[in-house]
Amino acid sequence: MDPITTFTAPLVALPMADIDTDQIIPARFLKTTTQAGLGASLFADWRYAPGGAPRPEFVLNRPEAQGAGILVAGPNFGCGSSREHAPWALLDYGFRAVVSTAFADIFRNNALKNGLLPIAVDAATHAALLQQIAARPGAQATVDLVRQTLILPDGQEARFPIDPFAHHCLLQGLDQLGFLLAAAPAIAAYEAAHPARVCTVEVQAI
Repeated sequence: MDPITTFTAPLVALPMADIDTDQIIPARFLKTTTQAGLGASLFADWRYAPGGAPRPEFVLNRPEAQGAGILVAGPNFGCGSSREHAPWALLDYGFRAVVSTAFADIFRNNALKNGLLPIAVDAATHAALLQQIAARPGAQATVDLVRQTLILPDGQEARFPIDPFAHHCLLQGLDQLGFLLAAAPAIAAYEAAHPARVCTVEVQAI
């Protein structure tokens, strides 16, 4: 996982409410166990016509959306099934963060564990973001994870919450396994200082 500290990226808006994980990455693409290539299938049923041609009206197919790194979505983003492929697809497409007023719990947890930053903002900040994107397609925002701050295109700043453990792991570029492996010296020192205790149990014949 790449560390996240501060980055600036173009915004793209998909402000519909209740975008579920089956729309983020339809079930027919869940056969893979890696995220490589999943970005091509992100929002597949909305991005492509039945024959496979891109739908020009869909936001990710518009020229101003190319290179976008921050998705501004509607409330309750990531509801539905718990598939980890949803954050995988967003990451493989190139998104590093998703901004919404609310996230489904399982999606938020899966995103944090895989290096995708879910940024929850209040309704006023969310509305301001959508207005600024509409006025300036391709406008950029800055994410400062150290300060837990989102800087809008007009310079307005908004703080966002994040679990302290997830905050630490994202700053260090660690998933949960990586966190445990990084603690291996401390674990070994603890075990060396605490000799194994053997419990004996007497078994009596009946």
